[in-house]
Amino acid sequence: MSRSSILKNALRASTSISWKPTGKLQQTLTSEIEKSGKTLHSGASSTVRLFPAMAGEGRFFVCGDRRTRIPASIDFVTESVLCTTLCNRDGAKVRTVEHLLSALEASGVDNCRIEVVGADEVPLLDGSAKEWVEAIEKAGLSVSKDYNGNSMEKLAPFLNEPVHVWRNDSFVAAFPSPKVSISYGIYFPQVPAIGCQWFSSVPMDDSFYMKEIASSRTFCIYEELEGGASTKVEALKFGAAIDGVEGDKGIMGRQSL
Repeated sequence: MSRSSILKNALRASTSISWKPTGKLQQTLTSEIEKSGKTLHSGASSTVRLFPAMAGEGRFFVCGDRRTRIPASIDFVTESVLCTTLCNRDGAKVRTVEHLLSALEASGVDNCRIEVVGADEVPLLDGSAKEWVEAIEKAGLSVSKDYNGNSMEKLAPFLNEPVHVWRNDSFVAAFPSPKVSISYGIYFPQVPAIGCQWFSSVPMDDSFYMKEIASSRTFCIYEELEGGASTKVEALKFGAAIDGVEGDKGIMGRQSL
């Protein structure tokens, strides 16, 4: 079971979260956004179009041959490897949604219709959320209205008690707090360029995400590709960004991670 599935089950099985008013109105995009590029896992090209949505609709994907709706909710997370995958009850799925959804949440986009064409995966772009944040800032935000022209208050989840999940040598723990702060560590001894790193934030303001988090890039390790790809050309068939592939057999790209 993946870490995302473990966390989903932990949250579903508890009463740890309460949804409370924030005193803010729900927002959506003022204008449309379109981004295209190569996907990470399939290597295909896809296009994502973001559209304004009505108050109360939330964030949701529209994809697949039947153009069915997939809510961007933890309730629709399914088992996947090295990415976050959402799947609805009709079997339609969309992969590698984490950077886009992170950017939407951090930028305050509560309601958004996300159309994906060309593949069942969001394009990698530069391997981070930065391009999505920049596009959202350019498009602008406005107050969402429902079909009757009314606005709706934004709700946010608050922890009532500590929650943690553990798998092998990885864990996530969350504690009740009036403000969001993050401490995060990674350890990749087989990749000296990454090694052991720690990141800690003070309570985040509106600019903190863009300055400190949005540019964090996905990377993969050469040895993870070896089972199905022994050369750079074969690795590209998996959609792996060469600038983010490193390992004991050499660094395949030196752009900043």
